[in-house]
Amino acid sequence: MPIRNPWSSAFAVLCALLFFVVLKISWSASAFQLSARGQVKSMSNELRNEKSPYLQSAAHQPVNWLPWGDEAFLKAKSEDKPILLDIGAVWCHWCHVMDGESYENPEVARIINEHFIPIKVDRDERPDIDARFQTAVRAISSQGGWPLTALLTPDGKVFYGGTYFPPDDRYGRPGLKRVLQTLSEKYRTERAKILESAEELYSNLKKTGESSTNGTELSETFVDSALSGISNAFDIRNGGFGASPKFPHASAIEFLLWRYSLTGQKWMLMIVDSTLKAMAKGGVYDQLAGGFHRYSSDERWIVPHFEKMLYDNAEPLKNYVHAYQATGEEFFKETALGIISFVNTVLSDQEHGGFYASQDADISMNDDGDYFTWAREEAEKVLSPEEFEVASMRFHLNGAGEMHSSDRHVLYVARDAREIADSLKRSESEVRSLIQSGKLKLLKARLQRKAPFVDPTVYANWNGMMISAYLEAYKAFNQDAHLEFALKTLERIINEGVSPTFDVAHSVGQVSKSSYLEDQVQVSSALLDAYEVTGTEKFFSLAERILGRTIERYWDQEARGFLDLPRGDRTMAVFELPNKPIQDSPSSAANAVAILALIRLNQFTEQDSHRSVAEKALKYFAPICKDYGIFAAAYFHALDVFLNPPPHIVVIGDKNNSRTIELREAALRTYRPNTVVQFYDPKVSSAAKLPSVVASMIASADQPVAYVCTSFVCAPPAYDAATLAKTLKSFGIHSTPGTER
Repeated sequence: MPIRNPWSSAFAVLCALLFFVVLKISWSASAFQLSARGQVKSMSNELRNEKSPYLQSAAHQPVNWLPWGDEAFLKAKSEDKPILLDIGAVWCHWCHVMDGESYENPEVARIINEHFIPIKVDRDERPDIDARFQTAVRAISSQGGWPLTALLTPDGKVFYGGTYFPPDDRYGRPGLKRVLQTLSEKYRTERAKILESAEELYSNLKKTGESSTNGTELSETFVDSALSGISNAFDIRNGGFGASPKFPHASAIEFLLWRYSLTGQKWMLMIVDSTLKAMAKGGVYDQLAGGFHRYSSDERWIVPHFEKMLYDNAEPLKNYVHAYQATGEEFFKETALGIISFVNTVLSDQEHGGFYASQDADISMNDDGDYFTWAREEAEKVLSPEEFEVASMRFHLNGAGEMHSSDRHVLYVARDAREIADSLKRSESEVRSLIQSGKLKLLKARLQRKAPFVDPTVYANWNGMMISAYLEAYKAFNQDAHLEFALKTLERIINEGVSPTFDVAHSVGQVSKSSYLEDQVQVSSALLDAYEVTGTEKFFSLAERILGRTIERYWDQEARGFLDLPRGDRTMAVFELPNKPIQDSPSSAANAVAILALIRLNQFTEQDSHRSVAEKALKYFAPICKDYGIFAAAYFHALDVFLNPPPHIVVIGDKNNSRTIELREAALRTYRPNTVVQFYDPKVSSAAKLPSVVASMIASADQPVAYVCTSFVCAPPAYDAATLAKTLKSFGIHSTPGTER
């Protein structure tokens, strides 16, 4: 996407929730009746029956849009016209800009309708289409992002592409009218050259996608090299990795937390601490309502792209939960609870279960983050003089703003409470109180503004991620509400999104529609998490069946690795381009998630087949990932877990016995990354699922007991929670000499 130029108290949280609930009712009631810009439109093209809010938002346009499908390609062939493909999303600012400037322009629409067959695709709904055309367009233009604009031959092969095009030449970019007129003429007069170019690109992409490796012996040197790359990419001044634009890289944070737990190397925790604090204090984090925007357009985390994605809050939520567990710092807990507060009130269906996909960045194409930003005068009207004095220092409301409109400020933590207190000669507690009351008033005033659109689609992959994050929050914070809503959502996914053949649909309620690798593995991971927390065996059984089905349908038997689509789903030329997602983009790559899930399943079942598939995938991707560095952090995390299996805790005892309950609590709440937790009640559980080394000791367990095992070696049995916690923190650790925890 083109980048715009840069520039708690319990009572407060409760009030914020009440305000959000009122606002959310109005969103839910009108979500599918309104266009993405929040205005009622007359329907005029073939997108009017689509479920995607992004496609619906274009149904009124004068362009004769068609949804992706056989009809559109048959029409292109029968009319002998090239295809104009637009890929975007309802949350995408520049997609709406291009819609408003170009696709709602009658002159542009006339050119398109006369010379092209236009197809519009929602990248959230069809990630398979987006992934392939992003690769193709990058290959010929070195551009990627959204909106993605591509010109295709009638059989779907790319011959030209880019991202945002203004209607006329400006910003140093060619105008869409000129591009379309020129290329439609060339398609008529130089057809052979265009077809040859498209075929050559397609052939090269297919060769690249089909290239296989012979596999590489796995070694910790790969892990060490990846850690070195992450260290080198770290921005020591601003936190995070690289320069602008800046993404959270949650997979890298999780990898560092895991590795720190093994080695105790302080530099890893320092990177985590610096990055997470800088993010949470920046404008990329919503200082009033909680939750993260998608990324920062500057290196200081101040000016975000304002859309809020479910997946961009799921993995950071895990980061903050685990950072709190690793350090005990309340700041990380407060940030995690802020994410949950935002998600509960804006991105979730509290009644039925389910997490919504996204909140839009803005209201209209001319909006510059106005919902989330503040002019100094606006804040002055809302706050008391004392509150404004503190808020202006806290959130940098003085001087020029950070947005294009220089009077508008992004709220970020410019000064901490102690510094403000010293400057104003007030007590720190008084300053904190004024900050909190000021935030509450600003939030209340913000909720009077027209809010950006929320896409209520419930995607299985992103829901699996957030279910897992909520379960991690439950383990760390012991708040039943987190567990209850995670399980409610999981039950909805099971009931409405899993077919009788154990295939997970991409979106809830559409079992017969598309499904992708990420849906299968993220939901499987969430099921395994739920099994560990609850001991409910149906979750384990379903995870095992879905992963078995995933191997059956998505595993590349010849070259190894998992494909993003089931084998055989190759109805159009574009789908003959293999895609095996291994780069984090920015959430954890589906192949890495699959590998981690299979390693966990192997620890539960001791079936060699699960570990064997994981090992083959790790070997296949090893040569590729060496070049990806931080962008394959999830892969290296999976590799390290494979090489250094985490502990497997088995708690044995009557589930109603108070000592069993205490052991269960200790097993869940003691922080040790990637630990596998299992409960065995001799009265109701099956010993068949226990590790063999533990199963052999059951007969001697005459009282509640917990075993901590790794690599077929067990620590002495623990009969109380304190002993179990102590054992779990130390057993199997191989700290680097000279390090301290």
